[in-house]
Amino acid sequence: MPRMPRPAESGEDELPRMTLFEHLEELRKRIMWTLVFFMAAFLVCWGYSQQIFHFLAVPVYRFLPAGTKLTFLGITDPFILYMKVAALAGAFAAAPFILWQIWGFISPGLYPRERRWAVPFVIAGTFFFIAGGAFAYYVAFPFACQFLLGVGIEFQPVITAEGYFSFLMTVILGLGLMFEMPVVIVILSQVGVVSPSFLMRHFRWAVLGIFTAAAILTPTPDVFNMCVFAFPTLALYLLGVGVAALLRLQKSRRLAREARLAGEI
Repeated sequence: MPRMPRPAESGEDELPRMTLFEHLEELRKRIMWTLVFFMAAFLVCWGYSQQIFHFLAVPVYRFLPAGTKLTFLGITDPFILYMKVAALAGAFAAAPFILWQIWGFISPGLYPRERRWAVPFVIAGTFFFIAGGAFAYYVAFPFACQFLLGVGIEFQPVITAEGYFSFLMTVILGLGLMFEMPVVIVILSQVGVVSPSFLMRHFRWAVLGIFTAAAILTPTPDVFNMCVFAFPTLALYLLGVGVAALLRLQKSRRLAREARLAGEI
């Protein structure tokens, strides 16, 4: 349902009205374009899937005995593995295009002033998604590998490439999505769904939710690795609230200045 115009936006154009079938058609179009961009990125990454997997396997090889290699059990496992590797790399490569399609779907429900956030949304969303993946690869995942392999130091490790990559993909995608928190908070604040004061009043629930998500994503049972996931996400939550509050303050000052100028005319 379209929102009622807020007083500060009474001078803006009215929201476009779309029927249910128009919404479904718009969703279908955005999904199709998302699949096109993703498949294009997938095909490019497929040509480099072996090199990409060698790069992704570095964290575990740092903690394995010299000469140890990852293994596979089924004859089709390497082929399926490289497809998953290309899909993961393709998701990161196609992130700007996917985010653009997401914005294109939600933009009809926004006011003209809010639609100008398209480029910042795509740039910031891509940056934080890649930053989350990089944090997972360079920080969180090596800690997890070190801990888990240290627990089994008395045994001979026989790690399947499929099991390792599934483990890695969960961590990288999970943190990539969790790092999108500042972008989501700022956008929701700008469109009036939440306010910075509301988010801070319910900060304890945010802490609970973040630690719960970290406990699910953390591949180890120790508190230290869970904190490696949770603390950066809490910092990003506060960053998003801070930026949203700053933008709200700038907007209120601009509206007050416009109202003062209108009163002088």
